[in-house]
Amino acid sequence: MRLLPVAITGKIRRPEIMNIQFEAHVAEIGLFFGSDEGNTEGVAYKIQERLGDEHVDVLDVGDVTQLEFADYDKLILGIPTWDFGQIQSDWEDFWDDVSEIDFTGKTVALYGLGDQFGYGDYFLDAMGMLHDVIIERGAKTIGFWSVEGYDFDVSKALSASGDQFVGLAIDDDQQEDLTADRLNRWCHQIVVEFGLDLDVTELDD
Repeated sequence: MRLLPVAITGKIRRPEIMNIQFEAHVAEIGLFFGSDEGNTEGVAYKIQERLGDEHVDVLDVGDVTQLEFADYDKLILGIPTWDFGQIQSDWEDFWDDVSEIDFTGKTVALYGLGDQFGYGDYFLDAMGMLHDVIIERGAKTIGFWSVEGYDFDVSKALSASGDQFVGLAIDDDQQEDLTADRLNRWCHQIVVEFGLDLDVTELDD
């Protein structure tokens, strides 16, 4: 008996490939920091812990472009002051870029790290210089912090009235034991000033 070939009619369908699109989550607040020895970065993540990682994206200014700033209407910028009023290296490299960003419509809180006893004539100068740049570019700034409890000589980070810093003042060299409480109180403050409805987790870190 001879076997005859059988013709298969119809189309053999390949499995359909589903086109799945993933949408990146962008938090309400973008926190940009620059850090050489890790202290300013550490404070960034302490702030994120208090406000919640679903509400705060933490980004190293050394790894971003101007475009990342466009994703956020609410910003926290962290910058330390080095030695005699010098800007941290990553912020220094990004200085021309931040000077070109349009901060119109953005609300910005600042925090700065410095050594008020070792460099009392330059305490938080870099934070003051960054504040001046973003104000000139249209930012609304919040998070001003009282000078009470600090002992320094001169600072470029003072408000016009002279009784406040233009952002949270952190001195982990001389007053590390006060940092956790300052962060707790400042986070409560900026949540209100940002107009956000979220709970702050108070920590003793």
